[in-house]
Amino acid sequence: MTGALIQRTDDDGVATLTLNAPERLNALSDAMLAALRAELVALAADRGTRAVILRGAGRAFCAGHDLKEMQAARQAPDRGRAYFADLFARCAEVMQMIPALPQPVIAEVQGVATAAGCQLVAACDMALAATDARFGVNGVNIGLFCSTPMVALSRNVARKQAFEMLTTGQFITAARAAEIGLVNRAVPADRLGAETLALARLVADKQPSAVRIGKRAFYDQAGLPLPEAYDLTGRVMVENMLWRDTDEGIAAFLEKRGPAARD
Repeated sequence: MTGALIQRTDDDGVATLTLNAPERLNALSDAMLAALRAELVALAADRGTRAVILRGAGRAFCAGHDLKEMQAARQAPDRGRAYFADLFARCAEVMQMIPALPQPVIAEVQGVATAAGCQLVAACDMALAATDARFGVNGVNIGLFCSTPMVALSRNVARKQAFEMLTTGQFITAARAAEIGLVNRAVPADRLGAETLALARLVADKQPSAVRIGKRAFYDQAGLPLPEAYDLTGRVMVENMLWRDTDEGIAAFLEKRGPAARD
């Protein structure tokens, strides 16, 4: 491994975060989780970044938790109980930070995304995968049911599909991941980076304030009963309509001209 555990590059409003531990298949070690959390904290306060790409270096997106670190924790007097509780809490925090970010986050998946790595894909707002990528929540194969990855997975795909993946531990193809909604689409490996960047730029070109309020409302309404969801999103649209940028955007559309500068 060379350089920082998370490598960040910025290009015209699009930030790319690369998990950079290819020799460990970008496993979510203690250090990797801490580095990813720090980057997400920075992005939450970054008004200049309008879209985020999350990818892995080398031949894998992310192989999940670092099993060697987890096994080493068993040497503690409590057989690792405190460490495991802390680890899963830290991981859950990072996963929840992604949908809470103001910017849309797009996973760019090559190679494998397994266990907590698959969870990381599911936590992102969108995902593109190389056609030869594979996905699995395969902890059951070693006696560890992927209970925390199940949370994000079951909020992306149909219940029966998620349960099959969790209980069989079998890998699915990128095409199948697209069919069940885990990723938006599968693209040829040699086009993955370009396609992901094109999607990020398409999002980044929209009015940033509208995307920010829309992303927050998207997740806020998802768990509400239907009447409450409509009540919430109605209030959001009223707020959105009263913005000066929205007024200008609608006026420009009606007048068949380009909008004035945005926020």
